Amino acid sequence: MTSVNTKVVIATATIAVLVGYAWFSSLKTLFNFQAGSSPGGLSYRLADPALAAKFDYLSQNGNSSCSAAFKESISSLPATARLQGSCCSPMNTHRYGEQVEGLQKFKSAAGQNIIKIPDDPYDIEASLARELQGYYDMQLTPEEQPAYDYAMANSMEKGPCCCKCWRWYVYGGLGKYLIHNYGFTGKQVTQVWNLSDGCGGPGDHVSHT
Repeated sequence: MTSVNTKVVIATATIAVLVGYAWFSSLKTLFNFQAGSSPGGLSYRLADPALAAKFDYLSQNGNSSCSAAFKESISSLPATARLQGSCCSPMNTHRYGEQVEGLQKFKSAAGQNIIKIPDDPYDIEASLARELQGYYDMQLTPEEQPAYDYAMANSMEKGPCCCKCWRWYVYGGLGKYLIHNYGFTGKQVTQVWNLSDGCGGPGDHVSHT
């Protein structure tokens, strides 16, 4: 009888351990998902409450468009107007945080405050967008042009944006401005363009149509 009871106790304990392990694993998976470990970053939550609130607003209230009409309208927008939201895919929380943080580092590169680099690729002042568009037709010197060519060949979108919308001309102009005025290398411009991708989602969307 004692042997039977012992076996029952051992079996019960074994089942309890297995159930407990399964429960712990489920909680761990759930915790990781809520902490933002999902590949798409859909449940990732930004640590800065203000930035999180801004993401929530921009991801649901954008006015940006890839259309030629929207590009042309920028010239007549009030200076205080803002170009907001993504153009193609839903904004990705984790990627958004990386972009804003990364751009801040470039704005203060080498101890400089480069105010022409937009703080947020999903929230740009119309006046700044107009100014940067104007730099797009700037003729770089033979010494400067290779840096721009490098960025065109090596950026995620193989250019300032995935298509020749308003972002293409705004960030193309920014690239030329940074090369001409701050001596940015092709690699640096590539990094700025990658961080400034405003198409939404976690990756590239290159088409250039």
